[in-house]
Amino acid sequence: MSEDRRGRLETDPGMSLVEAVYARRSVRGYLDREVAPEMLERIFEIAQQAPSNCNVQPWKVFVASGELKNKLSAQMVQRTREGVAPNPDYPYRGDFENDYRRRQVECAVALYTEMGIERGDREGRQRAVLRNFEFFDAPNIAFIGMDPAFGTTVAIDVGMWAQTLMLTLTAFGLHSCPMGTMRNYPDLIREAFDIQDDTRILFGIAFGYEDPTVPANRTVTSRDPISTNVVFRS
Repeated sequence: MSEDRRGRLETDPGMSLVEAVYARRSVRGYLDREVAPEMLERIFEIAQQAPSNCNVQPWKVFVASGELKNKLSAQMVQRTREGVAPNPDYPYRGDFENDYRRRQVECAVALYTEMGIERGDREGRQRAVLRNFEFFDAPNIAFIGMDPAFGTTVAIDVGMWAQTLMLTLTAFGLHSCPMGTMRNYPDLIREAFDIQDDTRILFGIAFGYEDPTVPANRTVTSRDPISTNVVFRS
């Protein structure tokens, strides 16, 4: 297959960057449909073009599918059901305040409303938590990490890579969901992939073909006007 001067193949999709940005959203329900290996390789090849400080390309990515994915899911579900305390490599700040808290609550309300989970429904909320560790039935789950010697500056590079990946997935007709919960049990990931170096897990991304019949996928979140976040001055 020929490649043009921009690195584009004839088989690449025609979706524009702007279209992909607006089409991308967190999808929490997937079809039992595998992604073709050649498509997967192409998507990750494109994501590899993401920028990074001094081009160090710090992201370490471990993609599980098939039996390995199912095994990891079962292990994480079991630990969560049994109340095993998470042991993340990197701590998570969940005590949002002010506008950050408002947005967090709005997102949760939008999701739980579509899922039919009321505020006092503890069993429903527990089911929602377990869906994370079932990877929302996605055929693929990517665990993303980096060397702990890198600080927050390089972690930003990993985030830019993840956004590049998710936009590329969208352009190819796939969907994804970035998942902070995938940092909960990094020892399982290290064992599954026989990780021998110092890589520490930051988060995960489930991805595949969306199941439009899943209620959670009707969730719509808003964005504040750019004046909330951006200052222009000259």
